[in-house]
Amino acid sequence: QLVESGGGLVQPGGSLRLSCAASRSAFRYYVMAWYRQAPGNQRDFVAAISSGGITAYADSVKGRFTISRDNAKNAAYLQMKSLNAEEPAAYSCTAGGQVQSGTYYPPSSGAYWGQGTQVTVSS
Repeated sequence: QLVESGGGLVQPGGSLRLSCAASRSAFRYYVMAWYRQAPGNQRDFVAAISSGGITAYADSVKGRFTISRDNAKNAAYLQMKSLNAEEPAAYSCTAGGQVQSGTYYPPSSGAYWGQGTQVTVSS
């Protein structure tokens, strides 16, 4: 089970740090990834990190978002900076897939998902 937290209201240009807590220690061996979905839109990849710390990012967030993890705490994080008005969405974490050469390959089936945390960007 994955549980996200840290969402909320932030002004344009502001920052937020999302957390994803895993209920089982086995998740420390999984790739952890963040996705986001705005109402009426498809769910889009944001960032991923392998168990060894190799990362992958969507082009739209490179340089502004940082994904990290703490395997001892079975947790992953997403530090978001310079949020803009196009980024409000439900942000969800998932476990599974692979990260190779800066590219994330989602699992074909059987991925674990959290319920999501809402991020609102508004002045």
